[in-house]
Amino acid sequence: MKTITVSGAIILRTNPETNQKEIFATQRGYGDFKGGWEIPGGKLEPGETPEQCIVREIREELATEIKAEKNLGVVDYDYPTLHLTMHCILCTIISGELKLLEHEAAKWLNKETLRSVDWLPADQIILDKIEEIL
Repeated sequence: MKTITVSGAIILRTNPETNQKEIFATQRGYGDFKGGWEIPGGKLEPGETPEQCIVREIREELATEIKAEKNLGVVDYDYPTLHLTMHCILCTIISGELKLLEHEAAKWLNKETLRSVDWLPADQIILDKIEEIL
């Protein structure tokens, strides 16, 4: 079975209007899981740390500079055709507007709305930890 190692960005902000903590979720615009919701990110390149990967991926996919703050955990999940290892990294925005360059849609989700989207199976595993920080 093919193995893929990725980093996912749990981008955290405090909504200026509601003062609630929120995370940024994106809807896949391509591939086998098109339409599913995920924390944004991508594949590690050789010699890259999970933190370096997520900074690069968010710059490429969302035209935004982030800071990798803390690793919240590693998710291992077997899809039918591949094994996914996902480093889930809590991040904050340094600069940029989160432009969707590869995704269909995006939403800021708070504790009450976190489970309102159709998360991909691997991403569902980290939702309890995300709830703890919201």
